[in-house]
Amino acid sequence: MDFLFILEFLVAFLIRLWLCLSDYKQVISDRVEISTPLNSWKRVTEGVVLYEEGTDPYIGDMFHETPIALIAFHWMIHNIPRWLNIVFITCDLLSAFLLYKAAKQCMKLLMDRQTREKAGYAEEVEKLLLTEQELSSAPMYVLAAYLFNPYTILSCAAHTTTVFANLGLAVFFCSMLHGHLLVCGFSLALATLQSLYPASLIVPAALLAAQSGGARSSASARVALLIVAFVVPLVGLLGACYHISGSWHFLHSTYGFILNIPDLRPNVGLFWYFFTEMFEHFRPLFICAFQLNASLLYVSPLALRLYKEPPLLAASLTALSAIFRSYPSIGDVGFYLALLPMWKHLFHYMQQGFVVGCFFLVTSVLAPVLWHLWIYCRSANANFYFGVTLAFATAQIFLITDILFAYIKREFALKNGLQRTIDGEEAKLILE
Repeated sequence: MDFLFILEFLVAFLIRLWLCLSDYKQVISDRVEISTPLNSWKRVTEGVVLYEEGTDPYIGDMFHETPIALIAFHWMIHNIPRWLNIVFITCDLLSAFLLYKAAKQCMKLLMDRQTREKAGYAEEVEKLLLTEQELSSAPMYVLAAYLFNPYTILSCAAHTTTVFANLGLAVFFCSMLHGHLLVCGFSLALATLQSLYPASLIVPAALLAAQSGGARSSASARVALLIVAFVVPLVGLLGACYHISGSWHFLHSTYGFILNIPDLRPNVGLFWYFFTEMFEHFRPLFICAFQLNASLLYVSPLALRLYKEPPLLAASLTALSAIFRSYPSIGDVGFYLALLPMWKHLFHYMQQGFVVGCFFLVTSVLAPVLWHLWIYCRSANANFYFGVTLAFATAQIFLITDILFAYIKREFALKNGLQRTIDGEEAKLILE
């Protein structure tokens, strides 16, 4: 197992390094599915150049990272320019390792919960129970799903800042599952500082902290500590951004850019096409509707249903924000896809896996083809490309709803058993 573990990292490192050093890097970096106005490394370098020349990089519509990120990227570009490939690859591999550790802890928590609730399960549900083999296999699947996912590989090769966003989320998941509340809150503050949407993950983190606290007073104290560990660093980081920038003008170019969607360049999301076709006087209404859908709409209902499974709730919210955010990229998609093998025991109940897989494959191939036909050959139009992005988003929605329904079906079967009667005749659920 140790040899296989090291071999996976070595192969993943070589794949990423080859792409970073190859002639394909520029082509990959220019793909709209990979680089967006928020994560493009080209825009980062232009913002750094403006900063060096004494020009405010937040004037105009080019740079949208926070002032703290600006200082960090400025240091990277001028002090370790030859090591940028290694930095991005190392961060990506570190994200994979943290998700592996998070998966191991998640399987342990699932096994502990199964042990506690096993007395209340129905008879003849042994096939549904977690086994010791799954404790070791699921983390390896998570590791492979991140290291060898084309979406994360291409995002790393393009030097998108999504690599650092994924690292922050990986630290959050790992620290949340291990109960390190201070690290959990701080990492979530960093992720929220970059893109706002991860703020909703405070809900599953608080639920898990409360459930791990034991007595009510202890649970309340842990939740309070988590919230303080999230809010105080976030306020401090915003204050540091103000100190670096000298004004609050950066808020308009960072969070205002995310919320108002002024740049309608095509991407794998849904915002760009709708707001291209939108009448201007309807724009504020639909901005509010779309942003609520991306950030807050699903938090309460999912939290009420998945309060016993905070890790699954966190993964679901991460996936939904990756689908519905204003400027998504395939790097965001690759991150939450790597989380799903933690619940491989639910795959027996999923009914749309083949359809979803075909959708992912077809849309991933057709997107660059239709982009070329639209932009270069001029034999297609925006409707063709949006059709692919719409199908891509639909496939993701089917995937998330399918795994959530699978969780509900498994919970029902554990409590009520596998046997049923249909029209007076006995019927039994058979798992393959």
